[in-house]
Amino acid sequence: LPCLSKGVPNGGMAQFQEEMRQQLETSMHAELEKLLDTATGVDKEVSKKDFDGFKKLFHRFLQVEGPSVDWPKIHRPPEDSIQPYDKIAALPLPDSLADSLNKLVVVKLNGGLGTSMGCKGPKSLISVRNENTFLDLTVQQIEHLNKKYNTDVPLVLMNSFNTDEDTKKILQKYTHHRVKIHTFNQSRYPRINKESLLPVATDIGMTGENADVWYPPGHGDIYASFYNSGLLDQLITEGKEYIFVSNIDNLGATVDLNILHHLVSQPNGKRCEFIMEVTDKTRADVKGGTLIQYDNKLRLLEIAQVPKAHVDEFKSVTKFKIFNTNNLWISLGAIKRLQEQNAMDMEIIVNPKTLDGGQNVIQLETAVGAAIKSFDNALGINVPRSRFLPVKTVSDLLLVMSNLYSLEAGSLTMSQKREFPTTPHVKLGSSFTKVQEYQTRFESIPDMLELDHLTVSGDVTFGKQVSLKGTVIIIANHGDRIDIPAGTILENKIVSGNLRILDH
Repeated sequence: LPCLSKGVPNGGMAQFQEEMRQQLETSMHAELEKLLDTATGVDKEVSKKDFDGFKKLFHRFLQVEGPSVDWPKIHRPPEDSIQPYDKIAALPLPDSLADSLNKLVVVKLNGGLGTSMGCKGPKSLISVRNENTFLDLTVQQIEHLNKKYNTDVPLVLMNSFNTDEDTKKILQKYTHHRVKIHTFNQSRYPRINKESLLPVATDIGMTGENADVWYPPGHGDIYASFYNSGLLDQLITEGKEYIFVSNIDNLGATVDLNILHHLVSQPNGKRCEFIMEVTDKTRADVKGGTLIQYDNKLRLLEIAQVPKAHVDEFKSVTKFKIFNTNNLWISLGAIKRLQEQNAMDMEIIVNPKTLDGGQNVIQLETAVGAAIKSFDNALGINVPRSRFLPVKTVSDLLLVMSNLYSLEAGSLTMSQKREFPTTPHVKLGSSFTKVQEYQTRFESIPDMLELDHLTVSGDVTFGKQVSLKGTVIIIANHGDRIDIPAGTILENKIVSGNLRILDH
């Protein structure tokens, strides 16, 4: 908007900008109506609800000027607003945990595709351990709880239009498992032309020219789409009080009975409506969102909201010591109240993209954790790092497939044979980026119990029963190939392109 206001006298600037905003909003509404006219039946109803949410987001986007935080107003959260996990775990658990568990619903964010790991279809269907997918492990965890405590904890999957069909097909295999599974869909919003600020889509369809002009608007959409689906009301009617929300690719995000007990044992007036699990930052987590105190409220601060001059300060491990794991415990009743009052306040994330044809677009998104400031008695809990075990890359996949972790009832725990609790740093090069390529390069997953650091670059393959210890760097020069023979033990070694093995 500022670029349109050159040559306008200062006094008329505000009025001019307001008129421009109104004009853009009117044009956007007209374009959305045209798109709706191309829809029929159920499609039209669903799209209308989606567009209502999009209009609110677009309206707020036009109002925002500059960064959404005023840096001098940022303070460290008060001591009691982020509790150490040990303090909560020290409280004795009641004899009957079933009562607490029967108030809980597990929600997994299942909107993502496996494209970053070279896979088609939902990421949750990638095999991560003993042929088990992310979804298999999640079902096993909840089924184990339901059997052990004789409870009825349901699983809810928030799908996107990208993952819904494939996920629903696979759900049939869990029919005889002891876990009820529900799904609902994220909204579908139109990508916006960066220049005209109007939708790129020409009709409501999702094929041909329209294949990449829609997007799911980030996990902050969970509140509206959960409410709109009718599932939120249904679960409240069934006596459910809290949801535990996490990313389906975070293998550390299991139901924690200590946190659940802390939630349900608070006196009614002090009931905590929102808990965010945070964990200590390491150098690898400098971009992760952090909790701050702002206008006397706990608030999530994401790197995208930070003014450029303060980005290094944001990344510092000394000032902002913790980051958000996106494991969240939220009151269902509070979500319903805030939705009905239209009081859910989340900052807008403007995500620029370039379509295949080279067109620059933006998509407006929100993050689920950003709503923390809208809830009463919100709390952070500083949990052990083991509750944050995301599989974003093939390097992460190698770690969770290895003997560093043992698997029981769908849950991964660090092997007791590992002498120190930190995870090794693994960096696999571009020859390993896709899951299928990666699988052909390992005859079996190496023993990594004593590994600190692994870097692999170039055309490298591993035979069976290789052992990696300390710091291992393997670099095949362009045109060379390195085959690590079966049974090799590499400890503090650099293996270079001519297959010389050197002490590190």
